[in-house]
Amino acid sequence: MATQSAGLLLYRFTEKKLEVLLVHPGGPFFRNKDKGWWTVPKGEVMANEQAFDTALREFKEETGYLAEGEFKALKSVVQKGGKVVHCWAVLGDLDASQIASNTFSIEWPPKSGKMTDFPEVDQARWFSLAEAGIYINERQQSFLADLENVIKP
Repeated sequence: MATQSAGLLLYRFTEKKLEVLLVHPGGPFFRNKDKGWWTVPKGEVMANEQAFDTALREFKEETGYLAEGEFKALKSVVQKGGKVVHCWAVLGDLDASQIASNTFSIEWPPKSGKMTDFPEVDQARWFSLAEAGIYINERQQSFLADLENVIKP
C-alpha cells in the first residue's frame, strides 16, 4: 500500500483576495530550494490513525496553531514518489511569521557523527492563488483549483 500523508490548506480573504498558507520544508536538503518546494502543512498517516486526525495533528506540529472551523475535503493527489496526499481546506488566519514547528534530528554534516536538530518547517507564508501555483509542489497544485470549487457560494 502506498504511503499516505494528510494535511490542511488554510485559506483567508484579505481585501477581497483569496490567500492560502503554505510552508517550506526545513532542514539542510531544502535550504536553497524555493519555487516548487512549498507544501500544505502535512505529515504521514500513522497506523490506526484517520487521515483527518493526521491533518489536524500535523498542522499543529508544523505551525503551532490548532486549526478550527468548517473543514472541506479536497481531492487527494498522488505525488511523484507514489505517496497519496489527503487534504482539507479550512478558513482561518494566523501570523505566518510566528509559526513554531517541531524538529527532527539527522546526522549533519553527513558522516560527521554529529546529530543536528532542524525544524520540520522553516517558514510559512501567505500566497495569492497565482503565487501559490508557482511555489507549491507541482503535484499539489490541484488543491488550489479544488479549493476554488469548494468555497464557491
